[in-house]
Amino acid sequence: MKLTVSKSKNSASFYVQKTIRKSNGSVTTVTVEKLGNLDEVKAKAKGQDPYAWAQEYVNELNRKEYEEQKEIILSYAPSKLIKKNEQKTFNCGYLFLQDIYYSLGLDKICSKISSRHLFEYDLNDILSKLVYARVIFPSSKLSSNKLAASFIEQPSFELHDIYRALSILAEENDFIQAELYKNSQKVLERRSDVLYYDCTNYFFELEEADDLRKYGKSKQHQPLPIVGMGLFMDYDGIPLAFDIYPGNKNEQPTLKPLEKKILKDYGLDQIIVCTDAGLSSKSNRKFNDKSINGERLRSFITTQSVKQLPEHLKEFALDPSGWHIIGDATIYNIEEIDESEFYDKIFYKDRWIKEDLSGRKIRQGAKPLEQHLIVSYSPKYKIYQRKIRQGQVDRATAIINSGKYKQRPKNQNDPHRFIGKEVMTEDGEACTKEVPYLKTDIIAEEEKYDGFYAVCTNLDDMNVAEVIHINKKRWEIEECFRIMKTEFKARPVYLQRENRIKAHFLTCFISLFIYRLLEKRLGKQYTCEDIVHTLRDMNMYRPGEKRGYIPSYTRTDLTDALHETAGFRTDYEILTDLSMKKVIRESKKK
Repeated sequence: MKLTVSKSKNSASFYVQKTIRKSNGSVTTVTVEKLGNLDEVKAKAKGQDPYAWAQEYVNELNRKEYEEQKEIILSYAPSKLIKKNEQKTFNCGYLFLQDIYYSLGLDKICSKISSRHLFEYDLNDILSKLVYARVIFPSSKLSSNKLAASFIEQPSFELHDIYRALSILAEENDFIQAELYKNSQKVLERRSDVLYYDCTNYFFELEEADDLRKYGKSKQHQPLPIVGMGLFMDYDGIPLAFDIYPGNKNEQPTLKPLEKKILKDYGLDQIIVCTDAGLSSKSNRKFNDKSINGERLRSFITTQSVKQLPEHLKEFALDPSGWHIIGDATIYNIEEIDESEFYDKIFYKDRWIKEDLSGRKIRQGAKPLEQHLIVSYSPKYKIYQRKIRQGQVDRATAIINSGKYKQRPKNQNDPHRFIGKEVMTEDGEACTKEVPYLKTDIIAEEEKYDGFYAVCTNLDDMNVAEVIHINKKRWEIEECFRIMKTEFKARPVYLQRENRIKAHFLTCFISLFIYRLLEKRLGKQYTCEDIVHTLRDMNMYRPGEKRGYIPSYTRTDLTDALHETAGFRTDYEILTDLSMKKVIRESKKK
């Protein structure tokens, strides 16, 4: 590298330049760094001659480059024992999460919070390590504290600091979520015009319920107290906001409070809210049916159970005639088609429906809810549903034949729903015991709805294809919950205090947020399991103090992609301590 000074009539500009050889063999000069004009360099020189200071600066860069490029020879003795209690392996996978963490300004968010409270620990260090550990080494707070010590940058806190910090994080939960959304808009373009909302629950390892952890219907069928979580996600699958609620509370009323909060705190308007049928109460639909001066502000798209439609609409939905295919003018009768020929096609029919209101409500000024009902039919989905049900019928038959049937509560996927019990013989005589049998009438009733799927929306300016496309993306919010539960092991939770439980879910939310951005950076080409396991396996071997770091992981297309998107590399044969410090600095650049 060399110093280049470009002089003009009134000033001079200082550059650090380097001659490089391109892949085609030609030679060119590139600017490595602009040091500034004469006045700026004088300020940096602090009284020294600006030209001498600039030359010494370039000389120092050349010395550092030489140190980084020279070969390093390490010597080992087969008769020499390694030092006791000296850590040799460090994880560097967290650096790719750290790169996103700092780009989202989470360090500055922690700084703002710290200025409002009196504590001595480093909140940013605690939060960042909890987030990295949640993605790479998901475990309890006690284990996370120990596992954080495996990162190249060692934690500056003790376990008791973590528990104290959790209370602060819970208190600042709403502020952190709002700031995270605001900062994320500088990192990527948020599609916040279409929002997805869903709920799940998490069980807790304790015997008695309390104000937050209540006995309720667990999605994991665990007979333990649970906490519910409601989550909003944007169009691209990036988390937007979350809240928690007691496990025995109905999910439907949780939508409006959280939606009101993000409308206020995030400054959103003109949104479309997508939910599944379980969350689409009439109250929620009406809340998202708002227009001012003819301009629609809130809209909804929700799945609709065909079984639960009024009888006249159910007849419309199941009628085999009047079906369309997008982009095809033909009108089909689905009873007359060759389903093998149309296996991958989706048929649809639609109509508008209007809510019937009582005279009293009309006099009170209530307006009927108008909805666009879109029913679809898929031969492929029909075959899939029948295959799943046949497996359940086979299990029900096996239970009957085993003689081990016991009456118990049934859910929609439980094979026990196909088992009935007879208490009378064919002659009408009383039986001495209950005899289980297969309820073929239930099977036949369920088969009527195979392949059918319905959606309701109040959007009157969106075509059917676009409504179906938006609704299809609901699987991404279900995947968000799967990632948190399976990969990040957000359950079971052993924390006891309510504020610490809220903080635990906040760290899970931030972890999911950062992971989703990393996934997006990588072009969504890799599975969650591949990304997490790769980050976990990216370890560096440290031969000794001041002897650098040697990669002890396998270089793959995924590790190459991680390095390319982050703008730094850890996969050289050896990184000097100076090089590693430079990588760490790069990972914290804003």
